[in-house]
Amino acid sequence: MVFLMNVLLQKKVLGTATSSPNKLAPSPTNKVFNTLWQMKKNAYADTTIQATGKRLRHLERNCNLDNPEQVKGFIATKQCSNAYKETLTEAYDQYCQANGIVWNKPFYRRYDKLPKIPTTEHLTMLIANARPKMALFLSMSKDLGTRPIELTWLKLKDIDLKNGIVSITSAKHCNGRTLKLKNRTLEMLKQHIQKHNFNQNDRIFPTNSSYISDVYRRHRNALAKKLQIPAMAQIRLYDFRHYYASMLYHKTKDLLHVKTALGHKDLRQTLRYTQLLETTEDDEYHCKVATTVKEATQLIEKGFEYVTEKDGIMMFKKRK
Repeated sequence: MVFLMNVLLQKKVLGTATSSPNKLAPSPTNKVFNTLWQMKKNAYADTTIQATGKRLRHLERNCNLDNPEQVKGFIATKQCSNAYKETLTEAYDQYCQANGIVWNKPFYRRYDKLPKIPTTEHLTMLIANARPKMALFLSMSKDLGTRPIELTWLKLKDIDLKNGIVSITSAKHCNGRTLKLKNRTLEMLKQHIQKHNFNQNDRIFPTNSSYISDVYRRHRNALAKKLQIPAMAQIRLYDFRHYYASMLYHKTKDLLHVKTALGHKDLRQTLRYTQLLETTEDDEYHCKVATTVKEATQLIEKGFEYVTEKDGIMMFKKRK
């Protein structure tokens, strides 16, 4: 048991900071710890256990966890979204199951709200103004459309550095997939690997996705304040994935291709991105013309889409 507690603490699953194994805050009789231990035995992901521990500690600070009605009252009156109330309810339900507490679990309906797709300009600014490691993380998110946690699982052996091919281990019981980095991001990755002298089994980024999220939020908020762009402060890490999916569907109009690239098992998950695209149809475009095959090729390589030809002049456009 003590060994397990050490492992969980090292992974920050319990969220208790300690510099010495002899200063462990939880005891084997602690009911929150018992809940997390049961989840560990039931093969829940460490990130799920960590999130559950965080939510249980929040509830513990505000009410008696052994009093279900008090917990229900606190959740019901808390000023937050139904989605967050649902996560608190799910965390407490784990506590009840692990500790033999009977309760009538309330039901909170999530409202399916389409996320806003960030602009290319805003994402580019976030990447350009970040420190090298965060810039690489954001650039890879933009190129690959991965979930943030999927990048934390990425090891050097998963990457073909010659061709920029990345093998993604998918989260949320989705399908793994193979995707390609853009040349600029690939060069950033090579510099990062060279600087840190990685071995094949080393992970490219810290395994603590919560830490990465915290660093990103501080960077994003500071930049939004500095540039006086309030909309930028609303861009979540996950929105890089939404951006990737929406732009990929915009370019290909191929839902099955987008489904494969995202690792979805159910096409209904992918259909959301047709709706997201409809909300951005009025976006402005950069327009360019070409008079030779070489000029046209260069524009296509830069992401421009062919529109029409008139009097020997080829016209192209690219979303701003």
